[in-house]
Amino acid sequence: MSHPRLGIAVLTMGNRPAELKALLESVARQTLSATRIVVVGNGSPLPELPAGVDGVELAENLGVSGGRNVAIEHLRACGDVDVVVDLDDDGLLVDTAVFAHLASMYAADERLGIVSFRIADERGRTQRRHVPRLRSKDPLRAGEVTTFLGGGHGLSMRMLDRIGGWPDTFFFAHEETDLAWRALDDGWRVVYEPALLLQHPWTSPARHAVYYRMTARNRVWLAKRHLPALLVPAYLGVWTVLTVARTRSWGGLRAWAGGFAEGVRASGGPRRPMRWATVARMTRLGRPPVI
Repeated sequence: MSHPRLGIAVLTMGNRPAELKALLESVARQTLSATRIVVVGNGSPLPELPAGVDGVELAENLGVSGGRNVAIEHLRACGDVDVVVDLDDDGLLVDTAVFAHLASMYAADERLGIVSFRIADERGRTQRRHVPRLRSKDPLRAGEVTTFLGGGHGLSMRMLDRIGGWPDTFFFAHEETDLAWRALDDGWRVVYEPALLLQHPWTSPARHAVYYRMTARNRVWLAKRHLPALLVPAYLGVWTVLTVARTRSWGGLRAWAGGFAEGVRASGGPRRPMRWATVARMTRLGRPPVI
């Protein structure tokens, strides 16, 4: 891909106007300008946006997956975007060469599907959950991975045209892994590049009231949708043990159990199990799909 054109997508719920303004200013300072920028108001009105930034207001909150799919369709309709860059509305690009670096990566590799940014707070600290590999002590180690970070990443539009977009039914939680597994099974590379930094406040995912339920439900859906039948009980068994060992809140465990039951009862979308060759590839990359 020569000179890929970048389309920037930002979701907001209207509760971070100052942070959104700062993010868009950091986007404007990039040495490589984006071809398109769209901000989606996910069930909320949008503030006044800078010139050249498109706004889409949704009547209801469609979640991370649904809102990002709306942004993708908006950028696709423009017809001049090769790479979609999703950025959290409370993130900040502190380096002005992020887009130029990202574009050079896609230009050099036609099978590059997903590029995950490094996320760090204003003190340079990266949370363990923001390193997309099992060995997470060194957030500065780049390389191929099997999932990616939702807060900041690039997605090949050619890849999205082949594998589809975000899983709408997930709303939020594990939607990145669902997309990454489909990309890997279609032969695309997923890369973590720590030189691409998105500054982001130090937060806990449990700040969301429905975190435990969504996490459990979507974990079950992920397994049902994508794993070979033999691996489904292994994957869910491992994560059940880890959840019980790690969760310190009885209320959290009850919500998790309710979400797990919901995932078993309901469908999260059509089942398309990955090839065993993909399982082997993920294992070579250091994260077999059982954990």
